[in-house]
Amino acid sequence: MRYAVCHGCLVFALSFVAAAAAAAAELEAVSKIDAVTVYPDGATVTRVMQVDLPAGDVTLLAPDFPLTLDPSSLRVEGSGGGRLVIGAVEAKQPQPQPTVARSEIEKRIEALRDERGGLDDTIAAAAARRKFAERFADSAPAGLGEKGEARPLSEWRQAFVAIAEEVAAADGIVRQAKLRQRDIDREIARLEAQTRANPPRKMEVRIDLAADAPMHATLNITYSVRGARWTPIYDARLDTGSKERKPALELVRRAEINQRTGEDWTDVALAVSTVRVARGGSAPELRPLVVHYPELAPVAAGLQTRSLDEVRRKAVAPQSAEPAAPAPPAQEREAIVETGGFQVLFRIPGRVSVAAGEATRNFRIASVKPTPDLMVRATPALDDAAYLEAAFKQTEEAPLLPGRVALYRDGTYVGRSVMQLVPKDEIVRLGFGVDERVKVTRVLVRKAEATAGFISSSKTDEREFKTTVRNGHDVPVSITVEDQLPVSEVADLQVELLPLTTLPTQRDVRDRRGVLAWTFELPPGEVREIKLGWRVRWPADKAIVYEPRAP
Repeated sequence: MRYAVCHGCLVFALSFVAAAAAAAAELEAVSKIDAVTVYPDGATVTRVMQVDLPAGDVTLLAPDFPLTLDPSSLRVEGSGGGRLVIGAVEAKQPQPQPTVARSEIEKRIEALRDERGGLDDTIAAAAARRKFAERFADSAPAGLGEKGEARPLSEWRQAFVAIAEEVAAADGIVRQAKLRQRDIDREIARLEAQTRANPPRKMEVRIDLAADAPMHATLNITYSVRGARWTPIYDARLDTGSKERKPALELVRRAEINQRTGEDWTDVALAVSTVRVARGGSAPELRPLVVHYPELAPVAAGLQTRSLDEVRRKAVAPQSAEPAAPAPPAQEREAIVETGGFQVLFRIPGRVSVAAGEATRNFRIASVKPTPDLMVRATPALDDAAYLEAAFKQTEEAPLLPGRVALYRDGTYVGRSVMQLVPKDEIVRLGFGVDERVKVTRVLVRKAEATAGFISSSKTDEREFKTTVRNGHDVPVSITVEDQLPVSEVADLQVELLPLTTLPTQRDVRDRRGVLAWTFELPPGEVREIKLGWRVRWPADKAIVYEPRAP
């Protein structure tokens, strides 16, 4: 008997020790965001966790990670005072937790519903009272006494007052009861929301560790989130120079950062990278391209020919003036640039904070001062203004990514433009607004339409234009004038240049069919004329349309 008791005590003690060990095997720990790298379509966050570990196996429970975390991207590294082994890493949403005092809330809801039912009875009784008063007013003989004689006016008025008081009292009771019912409905809805389980607002991360001795360990936990991005923006500041001073250009890169990850990045080491992490690892697969005859659609009758001048006028969009921007700070910190084989990383100096869901923040990350080549470009077929343009070679290892450009000319904000993707050693062209000292005019000199032939007749359309350029600067100016002639895509519609045309210096400018360019240097105060003439010929039984198309 004594042995059985001791054996039971031993079993109980071992069970207690095992339970205590199991309880000690799970530790709750908190972490702090230390570094963030933002990509154009995501971000990588690094958290640091400091924890005192016992010897043996232990599971760290970190309940403060965002719901936007990508579990497949979770990685853990660490070190301690001895041998530390990192095992399984798991991220999951915690189970919803029911609210406390659920039974008390349910009792309160039941009492409110009983009160609401009583108010329904009150409303029904008041409605009956009002109906009785109205029926009495309808059935009682108006103005007649007991023997048919006329009632005195004072009694008549007393009857009216009594009926009105009854109706008003019944309406007041109904009104007050319905107001109370509305308050009860709101209170019931609020209490019912409390009885439902609270949805999780954080992700729970579990990390299995094994330590050969008690130690203080430091863990670095990295993961990816999708609710963050950065967008390149630029400031382009042009000094047009003078007779004594050459033109100068400064191009400032900025990173505009926005994040809605569900967690604030407070006092972190921030960097932006050019890598796009959401595109996937492989190029898309092409599918067979089958060519066949389509079903013929009915041809619309009454097709009318639109003039080329009308098409050009409609192609010109009005430009709205933008307000002048405030002067920039005298000096801004720039990021540290790290270039690799396939990416460029800009590390923002110091430690910064970016709150979740707030307005975007932008940081200056780099600047360059290339030597610009200035040119005035005009397209008088669309706009009679001449625009100043600065061109320079992109010599930086980091490519210029697509983004908005704020343009400043001699300290004045002149508008915005868009930067396209520009890798190293390519030419960048930026426009800096209208050059008021260069005057460009284009006039239609001759327009002739005719029909020729007897058996197989054809129609022709001939146009002649003259463009005049005047340089009002006191220095020579390099000028490019662009114009166009129609482009035919069918064999029986022919286009040709007339002999009077001034020989262009370039055709199909920037791979745009039919676009011609004349580039020349114009001395101060001088004038240059450019002539352009073309002829279009097509069958007389057809109509033509001048229509802008994609290049």
